[in-house]
Amino acid sequence: MNSQQLFFSEFDGGLSELFIVKRDGRVVPFDPHRIHAAVEKAFRADRKKTPTESLSAEDIAAIDEITASVVSKSTALAHRGERLEVERIQDLVELTLMELGYHTVAKRYILYRAERGKARTIQNMDGVSIHMIDKKGRTTPLDLAWIHRTLMEACRGLEDRCSWRELAEETVRALYDQIKEEEILQAMILTARSWVEKEPAYTYVAARLMLGKIYEEALLHVPSIHETAEYHKAYFPTYVQFGVKIGRLSPRLLEFDLNKLAQALRLERDRQFSYLGLQILYDRYLLHHEERRIETPQYFWMRVAMGLALNEKTDKELWAIRFYDILSRFLFMSSTPTLFNSATIHPQLSSCYLLTVEDDLDGIFKVISDNARLSKWAGGLGNDWTNVRATGSLIRGTNGKSQGVIPFLKVANDTAVAVNQGGKRKGALCAYLETWHLDIEDFLELRKNTGDERRRTHDMNTANWIPDLFMKRVLQNGSWTLFSPSDVPDLHHLYGKAFEKRYIEYEEKADRGEIKLFKRVSATDLWRKMLTLLFETGHPWITFKDPSNIRSPQDHVGVINSSNLCTEILLNTSAEEVAVCNLGSINLPAHLDEQGEMDEQKLQETIRIAIRMLDNVIDINFYPIPEARNSNLRHRPVGLGIMGFQDLLYIKRVPYGSEKAIELADRLMETVAYYAILSSCELAKERGAYSTFKGSKWDRGLLPLDTLDLLEEQRGGFVEVDRTKTKDWDFVRQKIKEQGLRNSCLLAIAPTATISNITGVSQSIEPSYKNLYVKSNLSGDFISINPYLVEDLKKLNLWDQEMVDDLKYYDGSVKPIERIPQELKELYAAAFEIDPYYLIECASRRQKWIDMGQSLNLYVDEPSGWKISQMYILCWKKGLKTTYYLRSRAATSVEKSTLDINVRGIQPRWMKSRSPSANIKVEREGKEKSACSLDSECESCQ
Repeated sequence: MNSQQLFFSEFDGGLSELFIVKRDGRVVPFDPHRIHAAVEKAFRADRKKTPTESLSAEDIAAIDEITASVVSKSTALAHRGERLEVERIQDLVELTLMELGYHTVAKRYILYRAERGKARTIQNMDGVSIHMIDKKGRTTPLDLAWIHRTLMEACRGLEDRCSWRELAEETVRALYDQIKEEEILQAMILTARSWVEKEPAYTYVAARLMLGKIYEEALLHVPSIHETAEYHKAYFPTYVQFGVKIGRLSPRLLEFDLNKLAQALRLERDRQFSYLGLQILYDRYLLHHEERRIETPQYFWMRVAMGLALNEKTDKELWAIRFYDILSRFLFMSSTPTLFNSATIHPQLSSCYLLTVEDDLDGIFKVISDNARLSKWAGGLGNDWTNVRATGSLIRGTNGKSQGVIPFLKVANDTAVAVNQGGKRKGALCAYLETWHLDIEDFLELRKNTGDERRRTHDMNTANWIPDLFMKRVLQNGSWTLFSPSDVPDLHHLYGKAFEKRYIEYEEKADRGEIKLFKRVSATDLWRKMLTLLFETGHPWITFKDPSNIRSPQDHVGVINSSNLCTEILLNTSAEEVAVCNLGSINLPAHLDEQGEMDEQKLQETIRIAIRMLDNVIDINFYPIPEARNSNLRHRPVGLGIMGFQDLLYIKRVPYGSEKAIELADRLMETVAYYAILSSCELAKERGAYSTFKGSKWDRGLLPLDTLDLLEEQRGGFVEVDRTKTKDWDFVRQKIKEQGLRNSCLLAIAPTATISNITGVSQSIEPSYKNLYVKSNLSGDFISINPYLVEDLKKLNLWDQEMVDDLKYYDGSVKPIERIPQELKELYAAAFEIDPYYLIECASRRQKWIDMGQSLNLYVDEPSGWKISQMYILCWKKGLKTTYYLRSRAATSVEKSTLDINVRGIQPRWMKSRSPSANIKVEREGKEKSACSLDSECESCQ
């Protein structure tokens, strides 16, 4: 008896009851010889052995082992009552080959199956024979082997969650005769992305399929799986040289040792992308020429890194590789303008520009012209319009009366629409007006859908710039006086006690008749109108002038007159200085260790490199206007932020609506601030302090934490901020004293709407909007499902189609689903289910460490005027400098009288102190829309 006979004798008597269902429906006895023969053919094809040549003893043993394993699995299936079909047995062969590590043999087996399939007529589900048109225009039978190979590779490592076989069947079902080869790949991608709702891991399958499309487009070649990484490195110098030749890349890139940089490329990092992230990258970030993307994702990261390392005096390649490393590992992400334009011939890398409008035609139209130039190169804009005289003011040159600020805002709005951001995203502008301006009531109505269209700005964001005195008058049920800035020219540039003293003097002048043009209103009524319009239209946003200025490190060289487009940047502006900020964000969950704890050493190193990258932007940047260059080089502000806070909470099993979340927000921001300041000290030692350091709060030994006392003193109380600290801040003060600082401002938390999608984490400091919803952006509509929730439900055997349907029915909320445990309901509470107190308190804890601001969205379910009023008063008392969108789920109609909380259930924590004047009602016009769509994303800054 030979070895093969001996091998098969082990099965004698054990398989007599097993039968196989053939493709044509015939039932035949199970025959292990056929399995053995098929596996042997695959081994021979892989080893390049003819049927007459002998295989090695190791291969023969492997063939026997694989056959035995398949027979054993088949027997187990049959004993469970499952039907044994030919395709199922062949699937088991492929799976076993992969499990035992025979990947190249598995590939041969797949090819063998596909070739056998070609001998049969290939049909779709409608019975139509399918042929495809390849890239050379030839008509051939559908290449099932290619489909199988492609999907099998895309699912590698995800086999326990994703079935390439099911994807293949679903893809073929959707094909038609004479389909183009590239359309087949798109069909595979669409099939995978459509299954994300039932299994989140399919987002990575779809992304990997798309990578094949990108590689072919950028590399002009489809390398095999085994040669892709090396080919990718070898082609890198060609990519750079071609980019320079066609005028898309800076010729200075040729100064680098391109081969050295190529060796640092890590192609495996492409597999980190979700489909949404990769699609966004493809649509808007990868450089293209004549409709062809010329760079792959790793080329893209290296291009950005090279652009930021251009001015490094020593070890230029080393710094480029370090920058590339934290970008490509998703540890830190530069803002969108930096990603768009780094290493290009117009490197406009800055995110935000803040401009002050002067009260004359030349000043007004200069800012509108500057807006156009800045918007062209992907800058987000914040305009301070408070200086412009109000309606009815005297125009001395003509002895006429002014039409006020509103008509000019209409021109600014239309300019932002006309000059979009380099054709890559919409132009974005926010106009600020201080609350005492005589045109403030018309300003509040700019975003309404009713009224005179000539006095509406539907495309421009607006924000209230509110002094503390107004908030105190609201709490006191006091009056408020509106002035024209032409009569009170210094008021806009004062804050704190100096503002209060001067404002009261102007009120007394008005009472004596020395100021003719003014209006006296109820502060409470004006506050009510501000909140009503905020609720109805999403604008104007609520931002606070005094904490922004009193806590500013740069109070010795100017005044902060407004914030930026997304309310996180707070820098001085004037006619001579256009403030500029350069942004980037730390990916918090990427810095957790295997135990889910923050790796502080890793975080420190990321921050050190990130601050250097942001500082480099200032010197490399292309400045569309000279006032921006002067300001940026003089003060050197940067804005380091964070993203993925909600992911961090999920990983650490901490509900957003909890004291633990508040404490975590506090300690995390303290750690980021600590290392950011020390990193800027280190840069100052190497490169020198920024030019206006002398006399700054930094120079006076005042850190952001210390300025809370100044705010409380200037405000006369009303500062309810926890002052706890855990780091050695005296050490930081000493370092600043010894070395200075390289950057006047360091910290700002931006929305990260797009870059968080690229990296696949939650936006900024945002809570999860819903656990299942459709996300819409410029790249299309994408299913967004909470992968942490899915994993938890899988562990409890609760993840099934019924659960998917429940999540759809309940609009992404787990709260009404009875079979989900309470612990998970608390952990996965959606944004509108979290008491706003926790969002505000987390923000307050962060704000004490931040020298600028944060883009803080607020969420209110079942809104009322009183709820909204209490929420924003709490923001003010908690020391926040700014807020961003008010997100609301409005009812069809809202009660127009004051709501009594005592008859509406338990009082939320954030309503625990009720002032008499906060008795605000929201009046809703029937034709007004609710605040804003959460299914869309603001991509202004990042």
